[in-house]
Amino acid sequence: MSVLNLHSRRLSANPGDVGTLLDSLSSTEDRLWPHAAWPPMTFDRALQVGARGGHEPVGYTVAEYEPGRRVRFRFHAPKGFDGYHEFRVNESSPGATELSHLLAIDASGPARVTWPLVFRPLHDALLEECLDTAELAVTGSVRAPFHRTIYQRLLRRIIAIVG
Repeated sequence: MSVLNLHSRRLSANPGDVGTLLDSLSSTEDRLWPHAAWPPMTFDRALQVGARGGHEPVGYTVAEYEPGRRVRFRFHAPKGFDGYHEFRVNESSPGATELSHLLAIDASGPARVTWPLVFRPLHDALLEECLDTAELAVTGSVRAPFHRTIYQRLLRRIIAIVG
């Protein structure tokens, strides 16, 4: 089963400011990841090609990295996730930048069931909260904050207990 999942937000900021957020991922100064509600993104070294880590229970390796512009992660867990996810920073117009996240996988084995039932709802919530975090960081407010569905809240509680 092929999966393409895209999240993006147009931010009233220049690409350099948004790129700085991207470059802060997994660092002690991380201003992109929504730490308050999600397991942290961590790696065995600084954000660079070859760094291995992820956010529990999802594991990946930095496959490509263009500072301030793009980072691509190749999955190594969970089982059946064959593909990648990436953040991109693109100037959409003068003074506006699009921050996007694309997940592209071929789901096989257990992932054919776990992706639509568990991982997709959690992934969607995480990415929208990540985009809220980015918007707050570069503009000082969030125009339309994301609100989790009842199902997403239930899954987060279950994962926190099992976790």
